Amino acid sequence: MKIHDLITTTDALSDLCERLAKSEFVTIDTEFMRENTYWPELCLVQIANEEEAAAIDPLADGIDLTPLLDLMCENDEVLKVFHAGGQDVEIIVNLTGKTPFPIFDTQIAMMAISQSEQIGYANLVDSWLGLQIDKGARFTDWSRRPLTDRQIEYAIGDVTHLSEIFPKMLKKLIKTGRGRWLDAEMEKLADASNYIVNPDNAWRRIRQPGRNPAVLGRMKGLAAWREGEAQHKNIPRGRIMRDETLADIASHPPKKQADLAKVRGLSSAWRDNDIGKRLMRVIEEAEPLPKNELPEKMKRGAPLGKEGALVADLLKLLLKIRAREIDVAARLLTRADEMEALAAGVRDLKVLQGWRYEVFGKDALELVEGKLGFAVKNGKLAMTHIDDMHANMEEAAASDETAEAEAEAEADAETAAAAAAAE
Repeated sequence: MKIHDLITTTDALSDLCERLAKSEFVTIDTEFMRENTYWPELCLVQIANEEEAAAIDPLADGIDLTPLLDLMCENDEVLKVFHAGGQDVEIIVNLTGKTPFPIFDTQIAMMAISQSEQIGYANLVDSWLGLQIDKGARFTDWSRRPLTDRQIEYAIGDVTHLSEIFPKMLKKLIKTGRGRWLDAEMEKLADASNYIVNPDNAWRRIRQPGRNPAVLGRMKGLAAWREGEAQHKNIPRGRIMRDETLADIASHPPKKQADLAKVRGLSSAWRDNDIGKRLMRVIEEAEPLPKNELPEKMKRGAPLGKEGALVADLLKLLLKIRAREIDVAARLLTRADEMEALAAGVRDLKVLQGWRYEVFGKDALELVEGKLGFAVKNGKLAMTHIDDMHANMEEAAASDETAEAEAEAEADAETAAAAAAAE
């Protein structure tokens, strides 16, 4: 594979993207800094196909990333392959308002062909290629220039190895027929709305203290205000106020600005500074959350109770067995809260629909309904249908009766023979 020098000009980038546009797929990774900013600062882009790879410096003077962004978002003939690409995609959405398309994520794909739920890149490379990656440059300052040769070599490795792994992974997915299992997860990755933060919806990402409309109305207003402050100052939202502090203020609003000094998580300066004044204004203007915006009540059947909790535990055991049997990540099949709902009598669940029903949901439902049980076979815990267990027991009992009858007949014959010999 040809590794190009660091690309720092628009002409070189255009030439590269023109060649890559003829590929079936490209692998992409980014390096960025966001510890001290609201918006992630893009510091490096790495891209490769099976023949060539390059690192692109988005901080180079005068460089225009349009050829690269067009390849990402406007060319639907080339598959874009990421590993754990959520933050990479977020950066592209921030720049273009669009997600790369079509898109594939190897971390997500691994859930369908192994029991790995969030496999890291180093482990991915080790498992597929048997190579150990040098992680020394992982936490480097990517915004500092000039970049060292070691930094660039480390960064390029994130796409060169991936371009070798992806075709092998695709072949296995095709062989197992599990590609459709990933459709929903890949669609979520490709949905731009998952990356665009609407301040009015920011409150939904915070743990909600119940469904009180007044409290949630204040939480909505405070979360939107915090988001605006963080965006304007380009600092992480947590630097304005932590989620826990925001939720506490929404639940127990201060009556006057001086009371802000008593709030855990805020400094005493909030009692008389401008940002404290803006916060108090938000609290005063907040209105109860409309009924149609209230979060849905969790789907529940009857309360679990002790017996229901035991059923949920059995379902979790069943999940572990099935995930091991078919070599798939348990999280791709279902979640703990869904199994608890199933144990409580809820039936409108994803696990009881489509391929999940075929692979796991049908057995899970039969376990809840008393049609499925556990057995030890060859030293391993396995699932077995109750009817089969009864049939096996009846067959074993019949076999025992036959053996006993044969033994008695044989004993009678021996007794008769002995008696005849004695005469």
